[in-house]
Amino acid sequence: MKNTDKRIGIISNRKRQSQEVYYLLKDKLRKNNFILNDKNPDIVISIGGDGMLLSAFHKYENQLDRVRFVGLHTGHLGFYTDYRDFELDKLIENLKLDTGAKVSYPVLNVKIHHGDGEVSVKRALNEATIKRSGRTMVADVVINQVHFERFRGDGISVSTPTGSTAYNKSLGGAVLHPTIEALQVAEVASLNNRVFRTLGSSIIVPKKDKIEVIPTWSDRHSLSIDNQHFLYNNLSKIEYQIDHHKIHFLATPSHTSFWNRVKDAFIGEVEE
Repeated sequence: MKNTDKRIGIISNRKRQSQEVYYLLKDKLRKNNFILNDKNPDIVISIGGDGMLLSAFHKYENQLDRVRFVGLHTGHLGFYTDYRDFELDKLIENLKLDTGAKVSYPVLNVKIHHGDGEVSVKRALNEATIKRSGRTMVADVVINQVHFERFRGDGISVSTPTGSTAYNKSLGGAVLHPTIEALQVAEVASLNNRVFRTLGSSIIVPKKDKIEVIPTWSDRHSLSIDNQHFLYNNLSKIEYQIDHHKIHFLATPSHTSFWNRVKDAFIGEVEE
């Protein structure tokens, strides 16, 4: 079977095991007549762990409409990975049988308004978290044009449904199935006492609604978007919405269901 119409991009971390798998997989793909193309791929294979898949997402986030992703793990079980490092032949066979099927998940759009009027836009697969550098952050939270609360604390995290199992979960947020196109707002160490008051629990916001976080101080803030970190001076506002693009994963018999991923990641096998 010829597969010359499929362009495959591969991205790997620098660990020895991942590099060994990287070169072995490249050799197997060539022998099976796949085209290796990191610039304009149809399918991107990330080798490493969930962090590597996040890096792959950001590398190709301007090609989301045409690229499908597949994760290959070289360590512990990953939330975004369907294959282990000893399953290369299985991956190759599934690529041969691929018909273009995909599993799609929502992506977070983050619009950053700077004090000088400049606006920059970024995307997140898991979450975006804003904090004030070294001090308590004070910010107004506006949901769908309704002033919801004045937040005081370490920061605010906004996550996608797939990101609900990441930092959001450690903040006490709920786990959302990715077919529920919604965002989740979670407070990071909020101050709640007789003087200051916030809701104190995570909030599920529907697809159509926009979330705005408006800092009351214009000094330095940090913004973490997945595994990327940025520092900004003089932020005026950050807007969060469901992006009109989605991330697409390769749908094969090895693509693990969301609830199996949640079970494997957090519960495992229960002894009776």
